[in-house]
Amino acid sequence: MPSTKQIPYESEIARKSIHLASLLIPIVYLHVDHTTGLIILAWMTVVSLSVDLMMRYHGPTRRVLLALVGPIMRTHELRRDKLHLTGASWVLIAALVTMAVFPTSVAITAFTVLIVSDTFAALVGRRVAGPGFLDKSVIGTATFILTAWLVVGVYGSIYSLPWTYYLAGIIGCIVGGVVEAASTRLKVDDNLSIPFSIAVTMSVLGWIFVMMGYQDFFRAIP
Repeated sequence: MPSTKQIPYESEIARKSIHLASLLIPIVYLHVDHTTGLIILAWMTVVSLSVDLMMRYHGPTRRVLLALVGPIMRTHELRRDKLHLTGASWVLIAALVTMAVFPTSVAITAFTVLIVSDTFAALVGRRVAGPGFLDKSVIGTATFILTAWLVVGVYGSIYSLPWTYYLAGIIGCIVGGVVEAASTRLKVDDNLSIPFSIAVTMSVLGWIFVMMGYQDFFRAIP
């Protein structure tokens, strides 16, 4: 994730409000079949990438987009020396790949944590002063992990998932929180690094639990 100057807090709130709208992705995905969900995500990703390209190379499009969403864009998203994808494109890429690669129970958890916890960690971390932790703050990272655990609890309750899911989710969210806190030094967009780190951790733990004879949560959600 590029190191950039922070946008004003009011713009951050607006940006994260749009970010929260991405919760529609797991909601829709859970109500359609797997292939249809991936096709929808693929088309949305293509559209978003096309907009990014036009923002970089097509003057009239750039002027319209700057008028509409310019104040909430990061500094690196506004640069013209080379193409930088917007957060929206990274979110859609993350959703597409996560849903395609990982079991549904893992994918929706990891992606929902990205949307919910990244939002609250950013808003709380910027507003509440506290000691630093890696590239962020202790308060922000704690907010990330606590809200991520809430996501795990909500999905676990809705779908009556086994204790193995809860344990894998709790550990995965801690890993995701650390990765989010180290997003600048990792030099990977956190919209990718957060869900992937959570999904990989949950998947590895899930397979360990299965090999130990404990309940499988991978197929608990169709």
